[in-house]
Amino acid sequence: MSQSRVWSWDMPADWDEGAARSLAAAFFNGVWDLMEQPERSTDDDDRLVEAAHASRFLWGLVGAPTQWATGEWLLSRAYSVVGRPEPALHHARRCEALTVDHGLDAFRLGFAYEALARASGLAGEAAAREAYLARAWACAAQVAAADDRQWLEENLAAMR
Repeated sequence: MSQSRVWSWDMPADWDEGAARSLAAAFFNGVWDLMEQPERSTDDDDRLVEAAHASRFLWGLVGAPTQWATGEWLLSRAYSVVGRPEPALHHARRCEALTVDHGLDAFRLGFAYEALARASGLAGEAAAREAYLARAWACAAQVAAADDRQWLEENLAAMR
């Protein structure tokens, strides 16, 4: 994969980049709000996935590799939460590819492996799940920032 956005689409000339960034972040946060709801309806699950796609699309217009990879991670997580393994795996693989292709840090690589582990587990691929979890834990050990390391470790521990 080349060092691209995975797809090419330039921001329309009449769009406000700051507004697009704000909207991308708002969709991202909205996904988290929906994922944290104790009970979700089918409509909530659809909104969750649609908001994750909207966030990723907007970050594709105005973001950089970190946001592109994070957007793919969010999509994988959203599809995992709603119980759809095939798209969860697809977006986890895209997250990993963007993370590796752009040389992103151990924190982001750890979350790429977390997404692959989560999606693999959902797909019934226990051996792959464990292998990706081991890679994610190895990345966590390399994360220098304590808050980032803790956040990654909390997400990995929740998968035990």
